[in-house]
Amino acid sequence: MKNKILILGSGFIGERLQEGFDCAVSTKKIHTLLDAQKIIRKHKPQIMINCIGSTGRRNVDDCELDKDKTLFANTFVPIILAEAALRNNIKLVHISSGCIYHFNYSKDKPIREDKIPDFFDLYYSRSKIYAERALEALSKRYNILMVRIRIPLDNRPHPRNILTKLIKYKKIIETPNSVTYLPDFLRALKHLISINARGIYNLVNKGALRYPELLDEYKKQVSGFEYKKIKFSGLHLVRSNLIMSTRKLEKTGFKARKIKEVFKECIENYLKY
Repeated sequence: MKNKILILGSGFIGERLQEGFDCAVSTKKIHTLLDAQKIIRKHKPQIMINCIGSTGRRNVDDCELDKDKTLFANTFVPIILAEAALRNNIKLVHISSGCIYHFNYSKDKPIREDKIPDFFDLYYSRSKIYAERALEALSKRYNILMVRIRIPLDNRPHPRNILTKLIKYKKIIETPNSVTYLPDFLRALKHLISINARGIYNLVNKGALRYPELLDEYKKQVSGFEYKKIKFSGLHLVRSNLIMSTRKLEKTGFKARKIKEVFKECIENYLKY
Protein backbone atom coordinates (compact mmCIF):
# COMPACT_ATOMS: atom_id res chain seq x y z
CA MET A 1 0.00 0.00 0.00
CA LYS A 2 1.22 3.49 -0.84
CA ASN A 3 2.53 5.37 2.17
CA LYS A 4 0.49 8.40 3.20
CA ILE A 5 2.87 11.37 3.20
CA LEU A 6 2.42 14.75 4.85
CA ILE A 7 4.59 17.75 4.00
CA LEU A 8 5.16 20.22 6.85
CA GLY A 9 5.87 23.74 5.61
CA SER A 10 4.95 25.45 2.34
CA GLY A 11 8.14 27.29 1.47
CA PHE A 12 10.26 26.79 -1.65
CA ILE A 13 11.18 23.17 -0.88
CA GLY A 14 7.83 22.31 0.68
CA GLU A 15 5.91 23.44 -2.41
CA ARG A 16 8.14 21.44 -4.75
CA LEU A 17 7.84 18.29 -2.64
CA GLN A 18 4.08 18.66 -2.25
CA GLU A 19 3.80 18.83 -6.03
CA GLY A 20 6.22 15.95 -6.57
CA PHE A 21 4.61 13.59 -4.06
CA ASP A 22 1.05 14.79 -4.76
CA CYS A 23 0.25 14.72 -1.07
CA ALA A 24 -1.18 16.84 1.72
CA VAL A 25 0.69 19.82 3.14
CA SER A 26 0.27 21.43 6.55
CA THR A 27 0.97 25.12 7.07
CA LYS A 28 -0.06 25.12 10.73
CA LYS A 29 2.41 26.73 13.12
CA ILE A 30 4.11 24.31 15.50
CA HIS A 31 4.98 25.72 18.90
CA THR A 32 4.42 22.68 21.11
CA LEU A 33 4.19 18.91 20.99
CA LEU A 34 0.42 19.30 21.24
CA ASP A 35 0.42 21.29 17.98
CA ALA A 36 2.27 18.44 16.25
CA GLN A 37 -0.09 15.85 17.72
CA LYS A 38 -3.14 17.75 16.41
CA ILE A 39 -1.66 17.80 12.89
CA ILE A 40 -0.99 14.07 13.08
CA ARG A 41 -4.51 13.29 14.27
CA LYS A 42 -5.97 15.34 11.42
CA HIS A 43 -3.88 13.91 8.57
CA LYS A 44 -2.93 10.45 9.93
CA PRO A 45 0.33 10.27 7.93
CA GLN A 46 2.70 7.34 7.79
CA ILE A 47 5.56 9.63 6.74
CA MET A 48 6.14 13.28 7.65
CA ILE A 49 8.57 15.39 5.64
CA ASN A 50 9.71 18.43 7.61
CA CYS A 51 10.39 21.43 5.37
CA ILE A 52 9.89 23.99 8.12
CA GLY A 53 12.89 26.25 8.59
CA SER A 54 14.19 29.78 8.72
CA THR A 55 16.72 30.89 6.08
CA GLY A 56 16.21 34.64 6.46
CA ARG A 57 14.03 36.95 4.44
CA ARG A 58 16.82 37.94 2.03
CA ASN A 59 19.56 35.45 2.92
CA VAL A 60 21.05 33.61 5.88
CA ASP A 61 22.57 36.82 7.26
CA ASP A 62 19.06 37.79 8.36
CA CYS A 63 19.08 34.85 10.76
CA GLU A 64 21.58 36.81 12.85
CA LEU A 65 18.92 39.51 13.33
CA ASP A 66 16.27 37.18 14.74
CA LYS A 67 18.10 34.39 16.51
CA ASP A 68 15.10 33.27 18.56
CA LYS A 69 12.97 32.67 15.45
CA THR A 70 15.86 30.89 13.74
CA LEU A 71 16.56 28.67 16.74
CA PHE A 72 12.93 27.72 17.17
CA ALA A 73 12.25 26.94 13.50
CA ASN A 74 15.53 25.20 12.72
CA THR A 75 16.21 23.41 16.00
CA PHE A 76 13.21 23.10 18.30
CA VAL A 77 10.57 22.30 15.66
CA PRO A 78 12.51 19.33 14.21
CA ILE A 79 13.02 17.93 17.71
CA ILE A 80 9.33 18.37 18.55
CA LEU A 81 8.40 16.61 15.31
CA ALA A 82 10.85 13.79 16.03
CA GLU A 83 9.25 13.18 19.41
CA ALA A 84 5.75 13.28 17.88
CA ALA A 85 6.84 10.86 15.16
CA LEU A 86 8.27 8.42 17.71
CA ARG A 87 5.11 8.48 19.81
CA ASN A 88 2.94 7.79 16.77
CA ASN A 89 5.18 5.30 14.93
CA ILE A 90 5.64 7.64 11.96
CA LYS A 91 8.71 7.94 9.76
CA LEU A 92 10.21 11.45 9.93
CA VAL A 93 12.13 12.88 7.00
CA HIS A 94 13.97 16.06 7.92
CA ILE A 95 15.30 18.46 5.28
CA SER A 96 18.72 19.45 6.58
CA SER A 97 21.52 21.55 5.11
CA GLY A 98 25.05 21.02 3.84
CA CYS A 99 26.11 24.50 4.98
CA ILE A 100 27.57 23.15 8.23
CA TYR A 101 31.24 22.61 7.43
CA HIS A 102 34.50 24.43 6.90
CA PHE A 103 36.21 23.24 3.72
CA ASN A 104 39.80 23.52 2.51
CA TYR A 105 39.81 23.22 -1.27
CA SER A 106 43.50 22.41 -1.40
CA LYS A 107 43.37 19.58 1.16
CA ASP A 108 39.86 18.26 1.77
CA LYS A 109 38.04 15.54 -0.14
CA PRO A 110 34.27 15.84 -0.76
CA ILE A 111 32.58 15.79 2.63
CA ARG A 112 30.94 12.55 3.68
CA GLU A 113 27.97 12.19 6.00
CA ASP A 114 30.01 10.84 8.92
CA LYS A 115 32.14 13.97 9.29
CA ILE A 116 31.28 16.00 12.40
CA PRO A 117 29.86 19.45 11.46
CA ASP A 118 32.20 22.28 12.43
CA PHE A 119 30.89 25.48 10.82
CA PHE A 120 29.48 27.62 13.65
CA ASP A 121 30.32 30.98 12.05
CA LEU A 122 26.72 31.62 10.97
CA TYR A 123 23.79 31.33 13.36
CA TYR A 124 21.78 29.64 10.60
CA SER A 125 24.41 26.91 10.39
CA ARG A 126 24.57 26.50 14.16
CA SER A 127 20.80 26.08 14.40
CA LYS A 128 20.83 23.40 11.67
CA ILE A 129 23.70 21.56 13.38
CA TYR A 130 21.85 21.45 16.71
CA ALA A 131 18.85 19.71 15.13
CA GLU A 132 20.84 17.34 12.93
CA ARG A 133 23.01 16.08 15.78
CA ALA A 134 19.93 15.34 17.93
CA LEU A 135 18.06 13.60 15.11
CA GLU A 136 21.14 11.65 14.07
CA ALA A 137 21.38 10.13 17.55
CA LEU A 138 17.69 9.13 17.41
CA SER A 139 18.02 7.70 13.88
CA LYS A 140 20.31 4.95 15.17
CA ARG A 141 17.26 3.41 16.81
CA TYR A 142 14.23 5.08 15.24
CA ASN A 143 12.94 5.62 11.71
CA ILE A 144 14.36 9.08 10.99
CA LEU A 145 15.91 10.17 7.71
CA MET A 146 17.87 13.43 7.31
CA VAL A 147 18.64 14.67 3.82
CA ARG A 148 21.12 17.50 3.31
CA ILE A 149 20.47 19.85 0.43
CA ARG A 150 22.66 22.68 -0.72
CA ILE A 151 22.17 25.77 -2.92
CA PRO A 152 18.89 24.68 -4.55
CA LEU A 153 18.84 24.95 -8.35
CA ASP A 154 15.49 24.57 -10.08
CA ASN A 155 14.16 24.49 -13.62
CA ARG A 156 11.56 27.18 -12.91
CA PRO A 157 11.78 30.75 -11.59
CA HIS A 158 11.59 31.31 -7.83
CA PRO A 159 13.26 33.90 -5.55
CA ARG A 160 15.04 31.06 -3.71
CA ASN A 161 16.29 29.38 -6.89
CA ILE A 162 20.03 30.03 -7.28
CA LEU A 163 19.58 30.60 -11.02
CA THR A 164 16.97 33.31 -10.38
CA LYS A 165 19.36 34.94 -7.92
CA LEU A 166 22.39 34.76 -10.20
CA ILE A 167 20.59 36.31 -13.16
CA LYS A 168 19.91 39.42 -11.06
CA TYR A 169 23.50 39.81 -9.88
CA LYS A 170 26.08 41.77 -11.86
CA LYS A 171 29.08 40.21 -10.12
CA ILE A 172 29.52 36.45 -9.77
CA ILE A 173 32.00 34.41 -7.72
CA GLU A 174 33.84 31.42 -9.18
CA THR A 175 34.20 29.31 -6.01
CA PRO A 176 33.08 25.71 -6.76
CA ASN A 177 30.22 24.45 -4.62
CA SER A 178 27.94 21.47 -4.29
CA VAL A 179 24.44 22.13 -5.61
CA THR A 180 21.09 20.35 -5.35
CA TYR A 181 19.13 20.25 -8.61
CA LEU A 182 15.56 19.95 -7.35
CA PRO A 183 14.16 17.56 -10.00
CA ASP A 184 17.02 15.17 -9.13
CA PHE A 185 16.51 15.80 -5.41
CA LEU A 186 12.90 14.72 -5.70
CA ARG A 187 13.90 11.49 -7.47
CA ALA A 188 16.58 10.77 -4.87
CA LEU A 189 14.24 11.40 -1.95
CA LYS A 190 11.58 9.12 -3.43
CA HIS A 191 14.25 6.44 -3.79
CA LEU A 192 15.44 6.76 -0.19
CA ILE A 193 11.87 6.60 1.10
CA SER A 194 11.19 3.52 -1.03
CA ILE A 195 14.08 1.66 0.60
CA ASN A 196 13.17 3.01 4.05
CA ALA A 197 16.57 4.65 4.50
CA ARG A 198 17.58 6.08 7.87
CA GLY A 199 20.32 8.41 9.03
CA ILE A 200 21.99 11.20 7.05
CA TYR A 201 22.35 11.43 3.28
CA ASN A 202 23.85 14.17 1.14
CA LEU A 203 21.33 14.89 -1.62
CA VAL A 204 23.42 16.96 -4.00
CA ASN A 205 24.48 16.45 -7.57
CA LYS A 206 27.85 14.92 -8.31
CA GLY A 207 30.79 17.27 -8.65
CA ALA A 208 30.77 21.01 -8.08
CA LEU A 209 29.29 24.06 -9.74
CA ARG A 210 31.15 27.23 -10.59
CA TYR A 211 28.44 29.82 -11.11
CA PRO A 212 29.96 31.21 -14.33
CA GLU A 213 29.58 27.76 -15.92
CA LEU A 214 25.83 27.88 -15.37
CA LEU A 215 25.54 31.48 -16.54
CA ASP A 216 27.57 30.77 -19.66
CA GLU A 217 24.92 28.21 -20.62
CA TYR A 218 22.27 30.83 -19.85
CA LYS A 219 24.08 33.29 -22.14
CA LYS A 220 23.83 30.82 -25.00
CA GLN A 221 20.05 30.97 -24.76
CA VAL A 222 19.54 34.59 -23.71
CA SER A 223 21.25 37.11 -25.96
CA GLY A 224 22.66 40.22 -24.36
CA PHE A 225 23.08 38.73 -20.89
CA GLU A 226 26.38 39.74 -19.28
CA TYR A 227 28.09 39.44 -15.90
CA LYS A 228 31.47 39.98 -14.27
CA LYS A 229 33.53 37.49 -12.28
CA ILE A 230 34.92 38.39 -8.87
CA LYS A 231 36.70 36.55 -6.06
CA PHE A 232 34.63 35.40 -3.08
CA SER A 233 36.88 37.41 -0.76
CA GLY A 234 35.65 40.54 -2.50
CA LEU A 235 32.12 40.02 -1.16
CA HIS A 236 33.22 40.21 2.49
CA LEU A 237 30.60 37.63 3.49
CA VAL A 238 30.70 34.71 5.92
CA ARG A 239 29.65 31.59 4.04
CA SER A 240 30.22 27.83 4.02
CA ASN A 241 31.67 26.98 0.59
CA LEU A 242 32.25 23.25 0.10
CA ILE A 243 31.94 20.10 -1.97
CA MET A 244 29.95 17.13 -0.67
CA SER A 245 30.23 13.43 -1.42
CA THR A 246 27.44 11.47 -3.12
CA ARG A 247 29.06 8.09 -2.45
CA LYS A 248 26.68 7.00 0.31
CA LEU A 249 23.63 7.88 -1.79
CA GLU A 250 24.98 6.02 -4.81
CA LYS A 251 25.71 2.93 -2.73
CA THR A 252 21.93 2.59 -2.26
CA GLY A 253 21.54 2.12 -6.01
CA PHE A 254 20.68 5.70 -6.96
CA LYS A 255 22.76 7.23 -9.75
CA ALA A 256 23.57 10.86 -9.00
CA ARG A 257 23.90 12.98 -12.12
CA LYS A 258 26.85 15.31 -12.50
CA ILE A 259 25.80 18.91 -11.94
CA LYS A 260 27.16 19.94 -15.35
CA GLU A 261 24.83 17.44 -17.04
CA VAL A 262 21.73 19.35 -15.92
CA PHE A 263 22.63 22.87 -17.14
CA LYS A 264 21.02 22.74 -20.58
CA GLU A 265 17.89 20.92 -19.41
CA CYS A 266 17.48 23.25 -16.44
CA ILE A 267 17.76 26.48 -18.41
CA GLU A 268 15.61 25.34 -21.33
CA ASN A 269 12.78 24.51 -18.93
CA TYR A 270 13.39 27.64 -16.86
CA LEU A 271 12.92 29.88 -19.91
CA LYS A 272 9.56 28.28 -20.72
CA TYR A 273 7.96 29.80 -17.62
